[in-house]
Amino acid sequence: MVIKVFIANRSGSTAIKKKQQDVLGFLEANKIDFKEMDIAAHEENRKWMRENVPGEKRPQNGIPLPPQIFNDEQYCGDFESFFNAKEDNGVYAFLGLTPPPGSKEAHQAAIIQNGEIPENKEILHLRRASEDQLGENNEMLHNHYEQSTDINENIGENKTAKDEEPPHQMVDLEDAEGESRKPESPPDGEPVEKEDKEEEEPVTEDEEDEEPVTEDEEEVDES
Repeated sequence: MVIKVFIANRSGSTAIKKKQQDVLGFLEANKIDFKEMDIAAHEENRKWMRENVPGEKRPQNGIPLPPQIFNDEQYCGDFESFFNAKEDNGVYAFLGLTPPPGSKEAHQAAIIQNGEIPENKEILHLRRASEDQLGENNEMLHNHYEQSTDINENIGENKTAKDEEPPHQMVDLEDAEGESRKPESPPDGEPVEKEDKEEEEPVTEDEEDEEPVTEDEEEVDES
């Protein structure tokens, strides 16, 4: 089984030249045996390539462009198909070859044979990233819960301490203020001085009923 790559060495298209170099460079780097089939210098190669490319793989104008890849007489695909297979680590399957032991493609092939479906790399990467992010979020929530618990416990301890504290400070202040207003008691053995001002005697009811004597009443009495 020989891999045949149909190319055009004298193509004037830069895009075609680049595609051909990508295919040939990959085959050389991976030490895959292949054979170049130039359609520009050999009319037979061009005719054979056009006749053996399947109709559904032909462009709208009906003329397939290089590079076109075959495994002996079996058509593998064009550059787009080759590029997609390379991105999916499936070039050996694309070429109809057995992947070398230890390669990623061989590992995937073993998984498929065992009935398991290999996960896409991007999906696996996103899943791992989401799991890591979920773990970080859970840790942050746990730390926040512990901090909140500590704060609530401190607040409860402060309230308990305030409730247990006896309200004697205000009473002491009032008692001290009252004591400061009381007159100082004289020392033992000294008489207490009486106040200079005499207390006014209360007025009785009889005295309140007596009317004051006018001047006319005094003259009548004298007469």
